[in-house]
Amino acid sequence: MQFSTSDHTHLPPLIIAIDGPAGSGKSTTARIVAERLGYVYLDTGAMYRAVALSQLRGGGDEKRYEYAPDVSIDVRYEQGEMRVLLDGEDVSEAIRTPEIGSLASRISKVPEVRERLVDLQRRTARDFIARGIGVVLDGRDIGTVVFPDADLKFFMVADPEVRAWRRQAELAARGRFVHIEDVLAEIVERDRQDTERAIAPLRKADDAEVLDTTRCDIDEQVTYIIEKVRERASLDTVKPSSSRLQQAGGRENA
Repeated sequence: MQFSTSDHTHLPPLIIAIDGPAGSGKSTTARIVAERLGYVYLDTGAMYRAVALSQLRGGGDEKRYEYAPDVSIDVRYEQGEMRVLLDGEDVSEAIRTPEIGSLASRISKVPEVRERLVDLQRRTARDFIARGIGVVLDGRDIGTVVFPDADLKFFMVADPEVRAWRRQAELAARGRFVHIEDVLAEIVERDRQDTERAIAPLRKADDAEVLDTTRCDIDEQVTYIIEKVRERASLDTVKPSSSRLQQAGGRENA
């Protein structure tokens, strides 16, 4: 496997957990942070989406869903980019629809699904750490369940309306136009499902730093987290960031 190199390649292998609701910017931020640090990016949400796609193709009911032993979910890396495999098929693009996202949220409540995927996430990340490669994971329960002992934890939030605009732009870039009202409704419903589920609900870990990205761009978010990584690794003394995230970092979204 090939991984990007950078001036941060002397960093020790750390586990960085980034949690937050849909559209908060966590996935894009996590991917770029990993690239710039020479780490790998593990998109845990993509794994649940792959299970959802399997369920949708099979015409099943997620309320009765059990993780069938003949269904295979796996990941591989091509030039540092994570690809998701469903029964050996690369479904990395097929899983990026609102319908799959909504179903993934419901399926993630099934204990058998969560148990198996959490095990896969832990094994994948620990394998890279053992090889001296740091890992950036994003999801909804990384800092609370998957890796409660992560070296750094961040919880990203943003106003629902801003998150809806971001998601609409993301879908448009993939050739799908969805009315903003529908995207916002999907965001609100997804938030409800994720925060109210009995198993591993979306919540901030006690030791996670909150980043409100409502008025921040991706570069600010990435730079801020990289600075925190450098501080955690006890490298060069870094002057505190002057970005808006510095002021927003200590407060949660109302």
